[in-house]
Amino acid sequence: MNPVISLKQASLKFGRRALWEDLNLDINPGEFFAVLGPNGSGKTSFLKVLLGLQELHSGQASLGGHPVERGSHMIGYIPQQKPFLPDTPMRARDLVGLGVDGHRWGIRLGTAKANRRIDELLELVGASDYAKVPVGQLSGGEQQRLRVAQALATDPKVLLCDEPLLSLDLHHQQAVSALINKQCHDRKSAVVFVTHEINPIIDYVDRVLYLAGGRFSVGTPHEVMTTEVLSDLYDSNVEVIHANGRIVVVGLPDATTHHHDDAHATAGEGS
Repeated sequence: MNPVISLKQASLKFGRRALWEDLNLDINPGEFFAVLGPNGSGKTSFLKVLLGLQELHSGQASLGGHPVERGSHMIGYIPQQKPFLPDTPMRARDLVGLGVDGHRWGIRLGTAKANRRIDELLELVGASDYAKVPVGQLSGGEQQRLRVAQALATDPKVLLCDEPLLSLDLHHQQAVSALINKQCHDRKSAVVFVTHEINPIIDYVDRVLYLAGGRFSVGTPHEVMTTEVLSDLYDSNVEVIHANGRIVVVGLPDATTHHHDDAHATAGEGS
């Protein structure tokens, strides 16, 4: 299987500070890949590199065997959940429609083919019932379902997700995660999922990239999310507990930007 995402000796710096150096990474079609780490570790910058919005300091990044470039048709992108203003008049189906033909100039004419695709996407994410409702009147979880539909409009080979569960309740976290996982396994899209908490997606994740202090570790959740690995990355004692299929991380140095054990134990990190 040829990787759909490939980084070779990739290094990225912020000023004089290295976010990561000499990262060699291949991500395959149908792989659910999570990116974790504290605030400022470079998680969102990792997505920007793949989107062609951030240049590497050194090394190479490619999609489908070709150098990364802006506006790649191979990519679908789900941003962080940010609510629309209550008086936003755009209907739910119009928001999804931007993913279908939003690249074209002028007002959407609503062709039969485009409308069929929009209906398919709305049904896929369970949003058909509120297709004609203005997005400003929808809940955060309902809005995020629409963003997922929009990102899937072109049946992307790569689905980039930037904290897509942020501010969602547990029910909508589960629903949105399941939708993304369905695209990953049914359509063989490679998913790159930046998150501050691994537990809502722990059942789906194949591998993890953990970024911390200019260093990184790559492997399965059980290989990376360990006391030994995280203590080494942070150069400080960090305790990791695996219990009932969930991960509890205790003692992270940057306590103000990490979630710790609670009712839904976290393997925390900020954005």
